Amino acid sequence: MAEKGSSFIPPKGKRPKFNFYWIYAILAIGFIAIQYFNYNNPVKEITWTKLDEILTKQDVEKIVLVNKEKAEIFIKKDRIKSDTSYKEFTKRSFGTSSAENPEFTYQVASMEVLNELLKGTRDSVVSRMKKDSLPTSQIIAFQKQFPYPPVAIDRKDVFGDILGYLLLPAILIGAWFLIMRFMSKGGGGGGQIFNIGKSKATLFDKDTSVSITFNDVAGLEEAKVEIMEIVDFLKNPSKYTNLGGKIPKGALLVGPPGTGKTLLAKAVAGEAKVPFFSISGSDFVEMFVGVGASRVRDLFRQAKEKAPCIIFIDEIDAIGRARGRNAITGANDERENTLNQLLTEMDGFGTNAGVIILAATNRADILDRALMRAGRFDRQINVELPDLEERKAIFQVHLKPLKLDPGLDVGFLAKQTPGFSGADIANVCNESALIAARKNKSVIEKQDFLDAIDRIIGGLEKRNKIISIHEKKVIAYHESGHATTSWLLEYAHPLVKVTIVPRGKALGAAWYLPEERQITTYEQMFDEITSAMGGRASEELIFGKVSTGALNDLEKVSKQAYAMVVYFGLNKEIGNISFYDSSGQNEYSFQKPYSEKTAETIDQEVRKIVEAAYERAKTILAENHDKLEQLATLLLEREVIFREDLEMIFGKRPWDKEEEKPPLPTLLS
Repeated sequence: MAEKGSSFIPPKGKRPKFNFYWIYAILAIGFIAIQYFNYNNPVKEITWTKLDEILTKQDVEKIVLVNKEKAEIFIKKDRIKSDTSYKEFTKRSFGTSSAENPEFTYQVASMEVLNELLKGTRDSVVSRMKKDSLPTSQIIAFQKQFPYPPVAIDRKDVFGDILGYLLLPAILIGAWFLIMRFMSKGGGGGGQIFNIGKSKATLFDKDTSVSITFNDVAGLEEAKVEIMEIVDFLKNPSKYTNLGGKIPKGALLVGPPGTGKTLLAKAVAGEAKVPFFSISGSDFVEMFVGVGASRVRDLFRQAKEKAPCIIFIDEIDAIGRARGRNAITGANDERENTLNQLLTEMDGFGTNAGVIILAATNRADILDRALMRAGRFDRQINVELPDLEERKAIFQVHLKPLKLDPGLDVGFLAKQTPGFSGADIANVCNESALIAARKNKSVIEKQDFLDAIDRIIGGLEKRNKIISIHEKKVIAYHESGHATTSWLLEYAHPLVKVTIVPRGKALGAAWYLPEERQITTYEQMFDEITSAMGGRASEELIFGKVSTGALNDLEKVSKQAYAMVVYFGLNKEIGNISFYDSSGQNEYSFQKPYSEKTAETIDQEVRKIVEAAYERAKTILAENHDKLEQLATLLLEREVIFREDLEMIFGKRPWDKEEEKPPLPTLLS
């Protein structure tokens, strides 16, 4: 409790901040008050007919002619109180009276015209009074009280004149201010036009610390080792400087989307305990020329003031794209000016001690080479898709807040999600919880996770989709062809599940468990192409004609065969030549890096590979025609079949190792 006599002072940071919209609110309230004031103090403009009637009734106290333009008519106070026709004037606002404000106004053409009208009315009333034989004293009294001639005054409205002169400029200036305010909205310092060149980076320091640590980042052990060294230098710099070492000026996090690059940067912010500036690459881009470079300068100025500190630029490819690569827009555009300023700030003529740059991108191949050199980004940290053990660790992090079945095997979930990123795994966990809640379960079971994986990979089931019996049979034989060829080929991916229930845009789907390998041979890729062609081969073998259902298969096969010939050097006719451009220099080129004759040869070789795989798939299916029929019949009956169903028909694959086989889901009854 505060002591007696002391005044309460709001704590620092809790005081209400000034908002420019308060001014708009005050103006609006003032406008409403003026309107209310005018409403309660009515002044009506009348015609001569009405004025003549009031004069005849002898209700007018006086008439004031203002600036020879407007006549103000004042009604007698006793008449206002006694005559009901003036009841609207009986209630005036506080502080006003009839002596101050007229009841009526009359617009006159000139002073002479008004005098003639008043004189005519006065003479008409006097004639009527004489005709009625009224006393002479009463007639004289009427003539004395009659407001003729009216009182003429010159009144200057100083405020109105000033307002008239200033109104138009004020409107123009206000409109300009509002336009510039909205155009620059989002700029540093509240988005004001004068702060548009300020940095929009978010600062995290001891007052606004980040709670995420390296313990919350799973599956990135190699990346964490390198990034933790930077954090350790900021905490214990003498450990490195005593040996003459220098900390890297910058580290670039490179990897596919969803692998945890930004999460790793958040962990650095939570662990380093130094000021941490976070900004997106697109925040430097603005429609005004020079704004991007100005924001870069302001960002590094703030960082140097708070050194040692860390600057994190997310999606740096927004401003870091190689210069001069796009011949259409030219090289002197705003983005390149921003990049030039960034290069200078990171390692230019001036010193930049104590400021470490972290950046993240999934397009490192398009970044400018000057940005990637040592002295700017000394380290390039690859954040790859997680392997089996890393996926298991990521699952353990995301499963903590969930209510799980005690018998759930995390290793099984990791084996069922090859190629999934950390963001995909988080989505699987969340989707499984939603599915379990939809089924009114108290815990999340293994089947819920399998349904979630199917939902993410293939899309939502569409059991109500109208499919004819013949189409369903074609789909069943198509998927059975895939399953048969993949089961009987050594290097094809082992099957997990086959379904003919429509999902997303697919009418049927087959789930495989791809082998996690780092290099691939010609035989392995050819087996995968053969397996992909098994669906169309099955259609031709059974029905004697093919359908459009193999569109996705043909697209995948064409790209893979083209890569074998053009990129990987796996074709004898083309030889050990690769036309792959890892630097991205040919991204905007209109010429192919090979001749027309070579292009023709490439087309021929790609066609040979695909046709050979197609004939091979037809041969395999013809040799196992009865088993293909049996599998398709089972698929039509159940709509979903699993690995053990294929083992029952074809037997176990001789290439599978018993210890590497993951437990598989059973068919729901």
